[in-house]
Amino acid sequence: NAEYMGESKLKMEQALVFQQEWPRPAAPRPVVIIGAGGIVRTAHLPAYKKLDIPIKGIYDLSQATAQETASMFDLGLVYESLDAAVSQAADEVIFDVAVPATAVLAILQKLPNGAAVLIQKPMGNNLAEATAIRDLCKSKQLTAAINFQARFSPNILALKDMISQGVLGTVTDVEVRECLHHPWDLWGFLKGIPRVEILYHSIHEIDFIRFLVGEPTGVYCKALRDPAYADYADTKSITILDYGEWLRCVVSMEHSHNFNTSKMMSQIKVTGTNAAAVAKLGVYMNYPVGEPDTLEFAYTGEKEWRNIPVKGSWFIDAFLGPMSNLQRYVAGEDEVLISSVDDAWRTMAVVEACYNSSKQGGHPIASS
Repeated sequence: NAEYMGESKLKMEQALVFQQEWPRPAAPRPVVIIGAGGIVRTAHLPAYKKLDIPIKGIYDLSQATAQETASMFDLGLVYESLDAAVSQAADEVIFDVAVPATAVLAILQKLPNGAAVLIQKPMGNNLAEATAIRDLCKSKQLTAAINFQARFSPNILALKDMISQGVLGTVTDVEVRECLHHPWDLWGFLKGIPRVEILYHSIHEIDFIRFLVGEPTGVYCKALRDPAYADYADTKSITILDYGEWLRCVVSMEHSHNFNTSKMMSQIKVTGTNAAAVAKLGVYMNYPVGEPDTLEFAYTGEKEWRNIPVKGSWFIDAFLGPMSNLQRYVAGEDEVLISSVDDAWRTMAVVEACYNSSKQGGHPIASS
C-alpha cells in the first residue's frame, strides 16, 4: 500500500550514501613513470600528488620533455635511458607506463619479472595486440592493470554503488549520449590511423558499462567519419550492446555538434524498475575546460530529480582510483585488481567486435 511504499522509500533515502572514491593505500610504493607527455602532466602526476605517492623518477624518449615535466612537479630524478628506469627492484616500486599503444609491448618486455605496472589505455591498437600484452604480462608474472580510469570517476563509482545497493531495482536501460564538439585536432597523432573514436573515446564508456552491468553477448555498431575531420578515420559512432531482450544499452557519440551549447549533452542514464539515475560526464563539455560532473536520480513516479553531491570529477579524481587499487592489491589490502589486463582484454574484445560489426554493415533491405 501507499503507506508501506512511503516508509520503504524513507528508509532507502536514509541510506543514500554512495561510494565515490577508492580507498587509499596505507603505505604506497614509490612510482617510476615511463612517458612524460600531456596525460602525465595533466592527470597522473596531479593525482599522485593528491595521494601522497612518492615519485622515484621519470623517463621519456625525449629528455627535454622528461626534464620539463620533472621541473614542473619538482621531481628529483630523470632517467637517461629506459634501461636505467626499469632497473628498479620489482618489489620496491610501481611502474606507470604512459606511452603510445605501439610502444607498450617493448617496454613491458624490459620490466623485471614479477613487477607491478599500470599501463595507459588503450591496450594496444586492436585485439591481437591486446592479447599479446596480456600473454606477456602472464609470462613475466607482472601484476598489471590498464588505466581505464573512467570507471573510477566519483559519479560512476556512486552509480555502481546505487546499482549494487538495489536503489534502481533491476536495470532495464543504459544509454550513454554525447552530442557536443570534440576538438579531434588536439591529437594530431590520430590522423591517418585506421581506428579513432571507438578505440580512443567510446572505449571508456564501453568499459564503464561493463563495470556497471556486466558482459554483453554481442554488438551492433556503425563507426562514421565527418567532413570536418577528413584526415581522421571514425570520429563518431552509434553502438548497441546486446544484453538480451530485457536490457537496452546504447552508446551514441556525436562529436561534431559545434553549435549553441544549450543543446550539447554528455551523460549516462541508467534506468531500473525502481528508479533512474543520470550522471553528467562534464569533462567533455567545452573540452578541455570541462564542466563539473553531476549525479541525479528519481524514483518511479517522481516529478523532480534528486541531486547527489559529487565529490570531484573525472579529471583528475578518476586517476586516483587505478593507482590506489593497484597499490592496495600488491599490498594485500584489496582482494580484486579492478582493471587487470584480463578484465581490460574483455573491453578490447568489445571494441574489436564494434569495428567488425561496422565493417560488415547493416542487414540489406529488400528492394522489390
